[in-house]
Amino acid sequence: MGATAAFMLVLLVMIYLAASIKIVRQGYQYTIERFGRFTEVARPGLNFYPAFFYNVGRKINMMEQVVDIPGQEIITKDNAMVSVDGVVFFQVLDAAKAAYEVSELYVAIMQLATTNLRTVMGSMDLDETLSKRDEINARLLSVVDHATNAWGIKITRVELKDIRPPADIVNAMGRQMKAEREKRASILESEGMRASEILRAEGQKAAQILEAEGRREAAFRDSEAREREAEAEAKATQMVSDAIAAGNPQALNYFIAQKYVDAISQFATSPNAKTILFPVEATQLIGTLGGIGELAREVIGSGTPPTGGSLGADKATPPTRRGPFEKA
Repeated sequence: MGATAAFMLVLLVMIYLAASIKIVRQGYQYTIERFGRFTEVARPGLNFYPAFFYNVGRKINMMEQVVDIPGQEIITKDNAMVSVDGVVFFQVLDAAKAAYEVSELYVAIMQLATTNLRTVMGSMDLDETLSKRDEINARLLSVVDHATNAWGIKITRVELKDIRPPADIVNAMGRQMKAEREKRASILESEGMRASEILRAEGQKAAQILEAEGRREAAFRDSEAREREAEAEAKATQMVSDAIAAGNPQALNYFIAQKYVDAISQFATSPNAKTILFPVEATQLIGTLGGIGELAREVIGSGTPPTGGSLGADKATPPTRRGPFEKA
């Protein structure tokens, strides 16, 4: 009997010790209550609290957690109905406050975020709610975090997942975007045409300037050529005058004959001339040519000047041609 009683006593002691040992997992904290009253917080690891005197009140998750904000209809400042949903990230910093300062911590955070979301987005226009998500998130974070300080938690982030305007507003926004893009396209096209016209005008201006410079250079070259030609003609005239002054009248005949032949050649090369009528006698031209021949002979010293001033005497009488039926 004594051995059995001792065994039973040892067994009860082991059960009591096992019930008194509290093992807290990493990332959690337990609140310890003594006869229903909070005394302290059990940290992660092995903790010993006598059974029947102490018990675990709440098991608090100390890791960062997320709460979904359910989708809801919100009326904006300009009376547009939008559907909004989001998420709230928070972390418990004080396990005792999170356990005993608020009931249903997750529900409280969700309701607080929902009401403040309605307040913030209800004070903004539809365009602002769609384009200023960062501002909405920052305002919600500030308001919700300030309200939950007494609960021993820290709101780390508040994010809007989706904002859904009504279908008719979405269609209107699509048409507005299309009109805006068409407007930009028209502006860019007009600016391109304007730039093209400016470049074309500048190109024409540069071409006209170059053309004018070319005409100027050509005129300068033409005037220089005419000046050289005039100098040559003046020199030739001076030489003829010297020859006449020296008693050689044939030089004058040569000069006049040259001008006369040039004038006749211009008549012959005219594209509109079909028939040429000479207002002078042919014998005068022959006489002039005879004077040119005499002048040439005097210059080269190859013969005696012909008499009569004609080339007819210098030419031999051509032989009489025989017909095909005449005898030799």
